[in-house]
Amino acid sequence: MTSASVEGVRVGMVIPAFNEEEALPLVLEELPGGILSRLIVVDNASTDNTAELAKQGGAEVVYEARAGYGQACLTGIAALRSASASGEPGLGAEDVVVFLDGDHSDFPDDLAVVLEPILTDRADMVIGSRVLGGATMDALLPQAWFGNRLACLLLRVLFGARHTDLGPFRAIRMRALDHLGMADRDFGWTIEMQLKARTARMRVVEVPVRYRQRIGVSKITGTWRGTLLAAWKILGWIFTWRMRLALNPGRIPRFH
Repeated sequence: MTSASVEGVRVGMVIPAFNEEEALPLVLEELPGGILSRLIVVDNASTDNTAELAKQGGAEVVYEARAGYGQACLTGIAALRSASASGEPGLGAEDVVVFLDGDHSDFPDDLAVVLEPILTDRADMVIGSRVLGGATMDALLPQAWFGNRLACLLLRVLFGARHTDLGPFRAIRMRALDHLGMADRDFGWTIEMQLKARTARMRVVEVPVRYRQRIGVSKITGTWRGTLLAAWKILGWIFTWRMRLALNPGRIPRFH
């Protein structure tokens, strides 16, 4: 499953996982071969067999006791920068990081679609859009659907950014990720990345990805508490970032 470089660029993947013992083995089985140089599953303090099953599926497992989606992503990025236990070198500036959820809602074999705009130098960052991929409300719950539409409308009105989704299946070159200085530790991770990429005038491309009902209950939109906290964080990022830019237009320099 793990393998060599793609056109001279190494690709590393980060899968944040919290209690995904049912879904994660399926995700790992469906990843296409010959693309990934490194595969990191971040066990975010799971209380089930997520970590053991990840190892059995061929992933490097990194433990992160601090809860939060963004925190797990940051931990995974740090692991990709470092050499693996087998001696595989860490990712460099021109290599690519892919983020994928461990709940089996995305289709791992859409990986090549997500990577293509970066590998052909048409993008610095790629967002897999569940909306463009035809996701229904059976899979993308009504609260998530509405939240996405509202957030994308605000991104367009306040920042001129044309997005259809805040989808978690995404890819970005490592040096572009470094430029963004990501900091959010939980629900604001995806919106932070898109806001900062727009501010830096990065080339951001959306591609359609397929989407299905996840296995198990979503830790965010599966509960009203999670939904409200996520909405609060996303809207907070949008309006706070708009004010910050008004006060300091050069907050993030343009990416080259």
